[in-house]
Amino acid sequence: MQKQKNIQVALIGVLAFAVLFMSVGFAAYAQTLNINGTATVGTNKWSVHFKKNSLQEVAGSVTGENLTLDTATTTANFKVKLNKPGDYYAFSVDVINDGTFDAILKSITMTQLTEAEAKLLKFSVSYNGTEYTSSATNIMDVLNYNTGNNAKNVIVRVDYRSDIAAEDLPATDTEVSLSVALGYEQG
Repeated sequence: MQKQKNIQVALIGVLAFAVLFMSVGFAAYAQTLNINGTATVGTNKWSVHFKKNSLQEVAGSVTGENLTLDTATTTANFKVKLNKPGDYYAFSVDVINDGTFDAILKSITMTQLTEAEAKLLKFSVSYNGTEYTSSATNIMDVLNYNTGNNAKNVIVRVDYRSDIAAEDLPATDTEVSLSVALGYEQG
């Protein structure tokens, strides 16, 4: 019995030594690989806006009362009274990209005239020579940055229709709110 106990103790010792040896052996074959680096993000800016001093009424149109650009030059405002059929009001302004990457005009969102308003007025926007009379999406017109070719001309025009029927002439002054939103995204 003593001999069997000694064999068991020896066997336990051999097993303990084997486990310890395998642990050390496994640790000797383990390896950790590391990757280190840095990334620098360059200075950039987004700056699509109306060009100061480019806002002007189009020759031949009636004179407006309040044609202005806001201080951030991202909003143009106008107010005009069209007195008789055939009168129109139009102004021109340049959109520029003073940023550090291209911008893409993706959409033009315009006021949708009601049926009654459409009998009185025609509302249009010309962007870089292309006329729009209703909202448009997926335009994809690139506005380059600081390349000398970074301006696009916008002409907003509202006409008192000359083809209006006598029965559609308004009995009182009719005020119609008009708006245009040019939707740009990163190019």
